[in-house]
Amino acid sequence: MSYMTSLRKLGQSDLEVFPLALGGNVFGWTADQTQSFAVLDAYTAAGGNFVDTADSYSAWIEGNHGGESETIIGKWIKERGNRSDVVVATKVSQHPDFKGLSAANIRAAADASLKRLGTDYIDLYYTHFDQPDVPVEEIIGALDELVKAGKVRQIAASNISPERLKASLEFSEREGLARYVALQPHYNLVSRDTYEGELQALAERAGLAAVPYFALASGFLTGKYRPGATVDSARAEGAAKHLATERGQKVLAALDEVARAHDAEVATVALAWLAAQPTVVAPIASARTVEQLPALLAVAGLRLTDDEIGRLTEASA
Repeated sequence: MSYMTSLRKLGQSDLEVFPLALGGNVFGWTADQTQSFAVLDAYTAAGGNFVDTADSYSAWIEGNHGGESETIIGKWIKERGNRSDVVVATKVSQHPDFKGLSAANIRAAADASLKRLGTDYIDLYYTHFDQPDVPVEEIIGALDELVKAGKVRQIAASNISPERLKASLEFSEREGLARYVALQPHYNLVSRDTYEGELQALAERAGLAAVPYFALASGFLTGKYRPGATVDSARAEGAAKHLATERGQKVLAALDEVARAHDAEVATVALAWLAAQPTVVAPIASARTVEQLPALLAVAGLRLTDDEIGRLTEASA
């Protein structure tokens, strides 16, 4: 199934993205190069164009050093010759060799990412985790240099406080420098507290797009984690903890009910709830295999009623 007409504007930027960002955290981790290429091919064949990675993926695996995901994506882009068709998002601050957000590190890390990706520009460059001891002026100044040099098209922030985000936006505007266009918060049906409230309100006022990570709560919101079920996944522990809560069980019951009404997968409904929230443009979800993709891609075609959105919101309160 193809969703060619579904691109959405990313905040106030000139980037247009598919309403589901494909998470690259599994590439070079639980998906080898062949599997990763197959997933990327299937995602783009369906109209997808927004691939999310980070320079540190997947440094947490023994034998890996960080940059494995970028390298795989870079090889795939080169083999397919499709650079201009794909919006590539990556991040800085967590690679073992390029820690933090000093101006010198941002410059060096960006060059290393460009090399691994085999490209001369990054479409969307995030600060992965804010570093409050580095002045926002230094961070924005370094990011602006990358934009002026043509190495980065747009800049964004992940894991940042409302105070630091506000200070960053004000500095960009005051000095006429590159300005954040998007946020990547931890946000889903069972984890709403980090984003809803002050951060979401600020994003809305500033016209920022939200691209939430852990959109399916490490797989819990796919519905495959049930009492008594054993799931073979590297993320099973993270997902299973939601099953032990009353909130988690209420959310699953509400998701099941809405999914039945639409003859849809539970994962699709969970993503559709997220996509319907203020500021959210494209939730991020990753697929280890091609078989996992259809339920994710289907978010592009599923519209929940106000009543259904309300029911899910209430269940997850």
